[in-house]
Parts: sequence; C-alpha cells; structure tokens
Amino acid sequence: MVLRKTANRQIWKCEGFEVKIKRGGRGVRPEVNLPAYGYSIALMNKKSVAQWKNDRFSNCYPGYDVDVLYANGRVAQGKTKLSTVRDTYLEE
Repeated sequence: MVLRKTANRQIWKCEGFEVKIKRGGRGVRPEVNLPAYGYSIALMNKKSVAQWKNDRFSNCYPGYDVDVLYANGRVAQGKTKLSTVRDTYLEE
C-alpha cells in the first residue's frame, strides 16, 4: 500500500499523464492508502482514455474512479487517444 499522492506519482512516471483519483465523485485525500500502481510500461498511445481506465486503472483500484488530465488540468474524455493527452505535457 502507498499513499494516494505516491500512487499518482507512480501513474505519472509510467503513463506520462496526471490523474485525479476519486471515490464517490470526490477527490481522494493525499494521505489515503491505495495499492501501488501495478504497471511499469506505458499503455500504447493508440489506446483511449476509456481503455486505460477499464484495462489498467480499474484493475489496480477497484471501487475508485479517475479523471485523466491534460497538462492544463482539463479532464480528457473517454474517446481521447492517450497520445493526445501525453502530447500536451510535451508542449508545456
């Protein structure tokens, strides 16, 4: 188990984008313990945000929801390709 802020950092380091982990529609506090992110290689760029949520996030964090964020903090929609999200961080 790791702190929520550590889980966020693990996702960033692997996937290359920021997320907001939620439960019951509200952000999870930084001191909440969560499982460690179980992946070390980023999901393919051609996959969508929804596919990442379904294939990876929900597998690691059942019972939680997540927003995938563009570099400017906006929430990426489900059909958005991961490459599009990741590219916004390169532009910063």
